[in-house]
Amino acid sequence: MKYRLFSWNVNGIRAVLKKGALQSLVENYSPDFLCLQETKAKEGQAEIDFPAYDELWNSAVRPGYSGTAIFTKSTPLSVQKGLPEDLAIKYQWDEDIYGSPLSEGRVLTAEFPEFFLVTVYTPNSKRDLSRLGLRQRLWDPAFLAYLKDLDKVKPVVVCGDFNAAFSEIDLARPKDNEHNAGYTQEEREGIKNLLSAGFIDTFRELHPTERRYTWWTHWGNARANNVGWRIDYFFISRRLREHLKAAEIYEAHTGSDHCPISIELEFK
Repeated sequence: MKYRLFSWNVNGIRAVLKKGALQSLVENYSPDFLCLQETKAKEGQAEIDFPAYDELWNSAVRPGYSGTAIFTKSTPLSVQKGLPEDLAIKYQWDEDIYGSPLSEGRVLTAEFPEFFLVTVYTPNSKRDLSRLGLRQRLWDPAFLAYLKDLDKVKPVVVCGDFNAAFSEIDLARPKDNEHNAGYTQEEREGIKNLLSAGFIDTFRELHPTERRYTWWTHWGNARANNVGWRIDYFFISRRLREHLKAAEIYEAHTGSDHCPISIELEFK
């Protein structure tokens, strides 16, 4: 059995539907699983006609903000919206000036026979780094703890917008951005801890030297000039490595400031 999994920060699902960009992705690639971030909508607010898929949603309490979704051709064994309650208690979440990330629809998990599939929209540290402390102290440790707990049960596939480039090869201008949101030492440490826990960066595993990006700012013709960042990832449990057959980035697919990414897993 071969599975094709896609992930895309759509920056508003209603916007990409209006452009026809989400429809063309489904028509051209027919993913078995399609994970979306920054949907900015609640279930039923977008006119979606993908009859082959079950729709799973985790929307933010705040209208038009954040949110995740999974479209799947396979019926999940279980679904978890957000982080489990015990992590909320353990890490003593406080609201910051933006609210609580636990109410922003940032994590959605679906269980399937071979793996857990987790999609995540990691909190942005903000231009002034006002949310960096929350991310370093609370979000990254709690999310990693969640993934490790899942991994004790069965392998994990986790994808989405992690809002951080890990190494110099993952952004066009690393020296200019060393202390900027998305490339601070603290944010990179969060990804390093994920890798140290045994999760594999699928694209970098199969394409160790390629400079490819998944997000471009709207300013300065960044996308046309390919001045971008790789901040969208598929990570997998180490024991899924033998099943990993491909990892791709679709820079030419427009509709959002991010582009879609994918992996292929094959199970005998």
